[in-house]
Amino acid sequence: MQDKSVFQTHAGSMPALETSKVLRNTYLLLGMTLVTSAMCAGLAMAMNIGHGTGLVLSILGFVMLFVVHKTADSSKGIVAIFVFTGLLGAALGPMLKAYLALPNGGELVMQALGGTALVFFGLSAYVLTTRKDFSFLGGFLMIGLLVIVVASIANLFFQVPAASLAISAAAVFIMSGLILFDTSRIIHGGETNYIRATVALYLDIYNLFVHLLHLLGVFSGDD
Repeated sequence: MQDKSVFQTHAGSMPALETSKVLRNTYLLLGMTLVTSAMCAGLAMAMNIGHGTGLVLSILGFVMLFVVHKTADSSKGIVAIFVFTGLLGAALGPMLKAYLALPNGGELVMQALGGTALVFFGLSAYVLTTRKDFSFLGGFLMIGLLVIVVASIANLFFQVPAASLAISAAAVFIMSGLILFDTSRIIHGGETNYIRATVALYLDIYNLFVHLLHLLGVFSGDD
């Protein structure tokens, strides 16, 4: 009976150990990819690349997203994710340079960075502490993402300032929900590949920062 009890304890602890390993590797890789993005954004600003080049880099980045997912189960996935995050980081260069050229641009960027960090760490800590399962948000968040994408494409043609503001506000809300959802998936075993988990959280943080910066720029009267 004692042997059986010990066996059950170890068997039951294995999923927790595996989840902890995935979570640890995810946060480690996430930190490294964010640093890579920041360095590439700085390099892009130093090279003074234009918005057109930034758009091309964004497109190339999202092409690399498919490569990352395809190679996520091999060591090639590590290389792919750094290329992916490097391209998206460089794509931010022109936008960041435009904001930094404003009288209070540095303050706006730092506020956006601080707000993004606060939201990410706050929501992540909540999920990790409560262990609450947020998988029920999946359908709502996917619909929200689809609406944001369609609205963003439409606004490229109509250029309505109020619509742009509403899109960014909705994006901040949706990205916050995705941080809860994606972190919950990791700790509950819904995502066991740390490369894919890193990509999900990276995109949440990336988009949260971009749209938060836009909102701060609008409300400061400089956007």
